[in-house]
Amino acid sequence: MKNRSRFLLLPAIFCMACSTPIGKIFDKKTPHEEYAEKLDDKDLDKTADGLAWQAASQAALEAPVSIALPYRQQGFFHADKPRAMGLQFTARPGELLRFSLTRKSGNALPIYADLFRQSQTSAPVLSADTGSTSFSFAVEEAGAYVLRLQPELFRSGEYTLSISIAPSIGFPVSGGKARVASVWGDRRDGGRRRHEGIDIFAPKLTPAVAAADGIVTGVRTGGIGGKTVWLRPEGKTYTLYYAHLDRQLVHEGQRVKKGDVVGLVGNTGNARHTPSHLHFGVYTAAGPLDPLPFVDRDEKAAPALESKTLANLLKLKKAQVVTGGPAVKGATSLVPLAVDAQGYLAEAPDGRRLQLPFSAVEPTKEPVKRLNDIAVYQSQPARKS
Repeated sequence: MKNRSRFLLLPAIFCMACSTPIGKIFDKKTPHEEYAEKLDDKDLDKTADGLAWQAASQAALEAPVSIALPYRQQGFFHADKPRAMGLQFTARPGELLRFSLTRKSGNALPIYADLFRQSQTSAPVLSADTGSTSFSFAVEEAGAYVLRLQPELFRSGEYTLSISIAPSIGFPVSGGKARVASVWGDRRDGGRRRHEGIDIFAPKLTPAVAAADGIVTGVRTGGIGGKTVWLRPEGKTYTLYYAHLDRQLVHEGQRVKKGDVVGLVGNTGNARHTPSHLHFGVYTAAGPLDPLPFVDRDEKAAPALESKTLANLLKLKKAQVVTGGPAVKGATSLVPLAVDAQGYLAEAPDGRRLQLPFSAVEPTKEPVKRLNDIAVYQSQPARKS
């Protein structure tokens, strides 16, 4: 389908400007912030352990480990010193990130999980309760994000994290025969322009449905889109565009629920010489977005992971050259922090985080040095710096 004329976007853009949510200006403190205040109340924030906990929290944001989604990790927070885990990844608008965080010891290991945009780590875009085993985040801004995991002071234990990718809204055409056959960026008019949406082919008169709860902001006829419907999802800063409809079954200003029929698939407009299909677009005040991540039915699950023992030290088989510092000598003992499908994430004696393939290390029988048991550790009086 041809690019939608810019002047037709103006009503949708004005609507976006008027109803953009104010954001988290007056939100309450996150669980991580509340816990930091408790440390302050008990004067633990001034002890060596308290200062180390705060430093680990900041270091996880400043020097996160890069990962690719979907992702699964088996991790271990050891009691030898305070630590936090920072995981950096990129995400696309429209994706729904589904996080699963399970603790081997159940609620005995409170973990604070906070998601930040890497460009703005002063305030998280999502904070989960310490007891949460699952939470999700609908991505609206493209870019890099950092997930920070951190247990309470003096707590240790094993956990498993998985991050999968799902669509954030429903598929806009009903029935099992609908298929996406032309995607974002495909060449049009001999390469003079690019496709600004996706084409979903389906038999003529197949219902086109609301992909989310929202309000119909436009019902129009004419131009390259033929019979079109514009739908603004509730609480969102984007508008959905349905084009080439054979019939429109809603009116402007109508509120609809996800799954309600808004029209019937056809080939009106400049699609009159093509098989019937729905041109589906997503528009913001800044321009169009790739709609596929919003509705992609091919969900991306976290990969399977072979369980490893993380309670004991690892030994480096030979010297390793690590970016950002000198080589780590062979036979060096490392603290295992996590394992994923690629290998180990470990900590060198100088504090550097190393991502190493399984073949580079071997487990030892020596446990990570700690006090006899966590209960004793937690009962220790605060050590003043």
